[in-house]
Order: sequence, then structure tokens, then C-alpha cells
Amino acid sequence: MDIQFAGEHLLPGKLGQFFIILTFGSALISAISYYFATVKDTNDDSWKRIARLSAWVNTFAVVGIGASLFYIIYSHYFEYNYAWAHSSRSLPVYYIISSFWEGQEGSFWLWMFWQSVLTNVLIQRARTWENPVMTIIMLSQVFISSMLLGVEILGLRIGSSPFILLRDAVEGPIFSRPDYLSLIPDGNGLNPLLQNYWMVIHPPTLFLGFASMIVPFAYAIAGLWQKRYKEWVTAALPWALFAVMVLGTGIIMGSFWAYEALNFGGFWAWDPVENASIIPWLTLIAAVHVMIAYKNSGHSYFTATFLVLISFVLVLYASFLTRSGILGETSVHSFTDLGMFGHLLTYLLVFFILAVGFLIARWKDLPITKKDEETYSREFWLFIGALVLTVSCIQVIATTSIPVFNAIFGTKIAPPANVFQHYHQWQVPFAIVISLISGFAQYLKYKNTDPRKLYIKLVMIIIIAVMITSAFAYIADVYHNVMYVILTFAAVFSLCCNVPFLIDALKGKWKLAGASIAHIGFAFLLLGALVAAATSKVVSINTSGVGFGDEFDKSNNAKENIILYENEPVRMDQYTVTYKGDSTVGVNTYYKINYKTINQTTRKVMEEFDLYPNAQQNAKMQTIVASPDTRHYLLHDIYTHVSSVPLKTETAEHDDHTGHSEDEGYDQPATYEVAQGDTIRYREGIIIVKGINRNATVEKIPLGKNDVAIALKLQVIAKNKTYEIEPIFLLKGGNKFDFGKTVADVGLKFRFTDVHPDKNKLELMVYQKPLAEKKWVVLKAIKFPFINFFWAGNILMMVGFLLSIFRRNKEIKVI
Repeated sequence: MDIQFAGEHLLPGKLGQFFIILTFGSALISAISYYFATVKDTNDDSWKRIARLSAWVNTFAVVGIGASLFYIIYSHYFEYNYAWAHSSRSLPVYYIISSFWEGQEGSFWLWMFWQSVLTNVLIQRARTWENPVMTIIMLSQVFISSMLLGVEILGLRIGSSPFILLRDAVEGPIFSRPDYLSLIPDGNGLNPLLQNYWMVIHPPTLFLGFASMIVPFAYAIAGLWQKRYKEWVTAALPWALFAVMVLGTGIIMGSFWAYEALNFGGFWAWDPVENASIIPWLTLIAAVHVMIAYKNSGHSYFTATFLVLISFVLVLYASFLTRSGILGETSVHSFTDLGMFGHLLTYLLVFFILAVGFLIARWKDLPITKKDEETYSREFWLFIGALVLTVSCIQVIATTSIPVFNAIFGTKIAPPANVFQHYHQWQVPFAIVISLISGFAQYLKYKNTDPRKLYIKLVMIIIIAVMITSAFAYIADVYHNVMYVILTFAAVFSLCCNVPFLIDALKGKWKLAGASIAHIGFAFLLLGALVAAATSKVVSINTSGVGFGDEFDKSNNAKENIILYENEPVRMDQYTVTYKGDSTVGVNTYYKINYKTINQTTRKVMEEFDLYPNAQQNAKMQTIVASPDTRHYLLHDIYTHVSSVPLKTETAEHDDHTGHSEDEGYDQPATYEVAQGDTIRYREGIIIVKGINRNATVEKIPLGKNDVAIALKLQVIAKNKTYEIEPIFLLKGGNKFDFGKTVADVGLKFRFTDVHPDKNKLELMVYQKPLAEKKWVVLKAIKFPFINFFWAGNILMMVGFLLSIFRRNKEIKVI
């Protein structure tokens, strides 16, 4: 007999599942219709009308999925597994939005949503390219929508639905009860690390970048498909720049989030998931430059096409890495496997085969220039730059894909022990070459350049760059490392080469501004990343000699951490820091750290500010999840996070017969041999031995003829109060017993444990409760010099890409 479950809201889930099926079906019909509209050489546009109508229905259904899922999460319908797993009643609305895409299903919807938005833009603007381009895009939409189906066909499960009920997703005895929802008052909540404003805007931006990568790919396939080899480059170039700009912005936001919310102490950790997102971005940047070279010189057509195609394939590879579960042991960012390993792999292989297949089929017809590029031509060095970027990406892919190699070939290759050192020794030389090319290539013309004029310009720039590099390397303290100095020179050289073009732009030649601003941004990015990473300084140096235990040292360097007790100032570098207390908001405890800069001569406070690093505690696992707080200056940052805090312990209930010692909770006792009239001092008062009570009795213990019970009469004076107590010593049947007495108000316990007649002394043991433990935190603080160069460089790069979009968009009549 079916159980009738009380309180379940099934309509939103059924409606959402209907929209999922409608999304998949409409995408499939649209893709098929656009295909026939492309291959049918006829003036009849009936296939196109069907395709467009299906695409619009697809958009409506995608919005319907999002509305249904958000309604479920916002209404706290925890009978749905997705709402229960990713949200809670305590989350504010903006974090409920974040919980929407915390899970795989929500992020797939986000990707699908942006792809549908781009679909509607292309329907209006692609014109002669609409049919072939939309065939490819709607095929991608078919695959993404299938990820949400969550249906089983012939024993094969396809996708994972966000509308599955909790009782169908999780096994448990409570689900046999019709009122099981009354036992689930709240959801699991959002991952604490994602409770950051950057995670409200970072994922939508990143997935718009991923979605937009399909557009230049679709144009490249359409150009090969219809043998419109040269035309597609012009049409696709603004879209490629748009994808580069948006995906780059998403990656920057991720760096901001990592810098503000994670405690590894930086903005880029070379995590496999981070690498997976940046690889297609770099290859598309390379593609953009080669596309520009082809437009102006007719060279490197195959390279431009290949890079555009491989960029989207790498997006799918990144999705496979992060969603298949294959990076579960090497990345803290990856999703867990939802059984979609084969599904994701199929998506990747279909588009890879599509790209390779068209290149092979059209190989003989590709417009390949027989004449080699001149060495002093811009197109030659744009090609070299693209090649360097590609090789750089290959190195990152190879290391990132170690888990994939191990899974395929059964090998046991270990990832690099020190990822920073590993990647830096490879990537710094690549960055040097790219910086140099982005500088002098601006002075090269297409086809050929007069070397003498080039040398005259470059010699002057090199002299200026050398002087600036010398001064900057000394100020930034990177002169001790030759590779750092070379990288600094390369970045400064690029900066010096591009500034004149920016000045020309300010005079009115705005069409030149995009490239120069992007290159200047890249130079600043390199300088900021180099100096911040190479010269970051831990200012929380532990000079006390106090350690924090072996377990702490396994994951932290005790010499780079200081302990702060509440309201006790400690000198740290140029600051006096004080732990001022903490406050708990939700799952986060915020620790108020006061910084002061004090003039040591006048003792005047020159500067004062508070930072609030926070931590979430897991008492069961005896761990904390810490997030930093940062003080921003123009030329440096002070980055602060807590490395350790006192863990809250869970209370436990024990029966009376647990066997716990009755002395538990006290310090080790002090033993005294006393006589009548003696006074014992302790930390909060005095204890006076008043005498002996020889007529003491012990409740429920009868005394025999030879038994002796005596009590020691004590007077305790503490906290302006006097307490009288009598601990008892019992000699019964030749055995010694004692019965302690406590004074709870002052945390004392007394045991009268023996009599020494030969000394005329009595043995008294005094137990004291430990002092109330002072509140403390273990703190690590890092100074990042010139970090704002990195952020400013990123922003300038995106502005440069935006201006380039406007420029390239004006060059064409049809996108």
C-alpha cells in the first residue's frame, strides 16, 4: 500500500520535471530543424521557422526550470533533495541564490540558461550564418539539457534531476513515516566557503564565459561546413573577444573569491579546477591574435581555426574534469561524481570528433598560404606568440590531467609535491616570451617591416625599460633572483612599448586603444603577480618559542603563527595587535583583531583598524574552516587569517556508573602535612587548619570497635567569604579510606588522606579547579606588496577586450 506523505509539495517538482523534458525535446527538434535548413538547398524556410519556434520554446522551458527550482529552494521545500542538500532557512536571499548553483544540476542549468540567451541574440543577428551556427549551438543545448533529465532507459541512467525527492535520493527509516518532514526542520545549508558575495556573481559570469565559447566554435564549424573559409573569421572575431572578456572576468572574480575567502594565502593556487578554467581562456586568446593576423595577411588560417575549435573542446574537457569526480582527491573545488562520467565523456567526444572530422574532410580546400611569413612581420610574431601560449597550455594540461592518465592507463603518477614551484619553473619563461612579443609586435607591420626603423624605436624603449626595471626590482626587492629580474624587465618592456599607443588613443585614435590597454593590463598583471608571490612577507613571526603541537605543524608552520590572548597586546612587525573577542553569526565565528601602528618615541597611535577573520568549527572532526580578512592599501595588503582556535566540544551524557574519577576536572592536587593552627595560601585566598573532630561519622557506614573516623576542621577564606568544611579520614578493618569535601564556589576540593603520629602531622590534599581558560586565537598575517598591480592589470585587460569588441564589430556588417 502506498504511503501518503503529509506536507509534501509535489506540484513545483512535477512542473520543473516537465520543463526539463520540454527543454530537451525542443532543443533536439531545433537542432534537427536547423540541420535540414542548412543542408536543404531551397528557398523554403519552413525548417528555419520550426527551428526558431523550437528555440524559443526551449528558452521558455529553461526559464521554467529555473523558476521552479528557485521557488522550491526559496520556499524551503526540503522534501526535495536539492533544496535540502544546498540550502537552509537561515540563509539570506542572496545566498539562497548562490545555493541555486552550488550543485551540479544548478550549474548545468546556469550554463544552459546563458546558452539559450545567446541563442536568441544569434537568431536576431547571425542572418546568413543562422542555420549552420544554430545547428551546432542547439546540439550543445541537447547535451546540456540531457544532463538534467534524471531518467533511466534500458537500465542506463541519463542525467541527474534537481527535482528528485529526498526520500527517493536518500535511504533512511524515517521515510517510512508519513510525517517524515516533521523530522527534517532544516536543510544542510550552503557550503560556508561559498557564503561570500563573490560567489553570488562569480559562477554566473564564469558560465556565461563557458557558454559564449560555443559561438566562435559554431562559426568555425559553419565556415568549414559551408566552405565559407574566410568569411567566418570576420563574423566570429567579436564573439571570440566577447568570450575571452567574459570568461576572463569570471576567472578574475574567482581569484578575488580565493583571495578573500580561502586561507591558502593568495589569489591562485594552481588547483586543477582553476587550471581547467584558464586553459581554454588562454587558447582562445591565442586564437584571437591569429584570427587578426589571418584577417590582415592571409596567413595561419589552419592555426586560427584549430585554436578556436580546440578552445571549446577544452571547455568540455574542463567540465569533464570537474564534474566526473576524477579530480575528487586532487582538487577542493571539484564536484562529486553523480554517475555522469560516461555522459560527460560522450559530450566531449562528439564535439571533438565533429571538429576533427570537419578539419580532415576540408583539409585539401583550406586556404593555406604557400609563402612563409616574413620574420619582421606582425603576423609571424603573432603566430609565435600563439604557439608559445599553446605550449604553455599543454604543460598545464599535462600536469592537471595526471589523474586522468592514472585512470586510463592504470599508472600511479603522483602530482607535484610543490605545485607552486612546479608551475612557476615552467610558466615564468613562457610569460617572459609573451610579454616581450606583446611589446615589440606593436611596432611591426603586416607583411614586412623595415628592421632599421624598428631597431631605433626598440633601442630607446629598451634603455628606458632597463632603468625602470632596475629601480622597480630594487624597490620591490626582486633583484636577488635573475629569473624575477628578467620577468620584471619583460613586463616593463611591454608596458613601455604599449604606452605610446595608448597616448595616441587618448588623442583620438580610439581604434588602437583596445590592444594597447589589454597589453598594458597584462604587463601590470605580471608585475603584481610576480612581486606579490615572490616577496610576500609573513609578518606574524613567532619569536616566543611556543609551539602549537605536532598536529598543527603538519599543515602549518608554527614559526609563522603567533598566539593572541584576549585583550593582551602583542608586537607584530610594525603593528601592535590585540585579540578583542569574537562574535558568532550563523555558522561563522568572527574574531576581532585590532591593529595599531604606534610611534615608539611619542607613543602616539599613528594608525588603527580592525580585521575580522572568521572560522567555522567542526567539533566532531576537530577542525576549523577559516576565511581571512584583509586590509587594503594602495601599494600593499595586510592579509590575516586564524590558523587555530579553541574547538568547541560536544556535551555528552554519562550514566552514574561510567567509572569516571571523582577528581576529574581539577588540577593535579597539592599535598600538605599540616597541624592545628597552620595556614595554607592558595591563589585566591587562605585555608586555616582549625583542629580535629574526633567524633566524626560517615553516613551509612557503621563503625566497629577498632574503627576510627576523624575529620579535619578547615576554614576557607576566599572572595570575602568564609567556608567551614570537614573532610573525613576513616580507618576501618585495617584499611584507610577518605571522604573528600568540596567548596564549589571557589573551585576547591579537600581530601584528608592520612595521619602521621610520628611527625604529629596530618596529610591533606588540596585540589583546585583550573583557572577559567583565557580566550585565544592563533593568527597568521601576510603582507602582499604591489598586489593591486595584479588586480588593476586584470581589470585593464578586460577593458581592452571590451574596446576591441567595439572595434571589430564595426568592421563587419553581419555578425
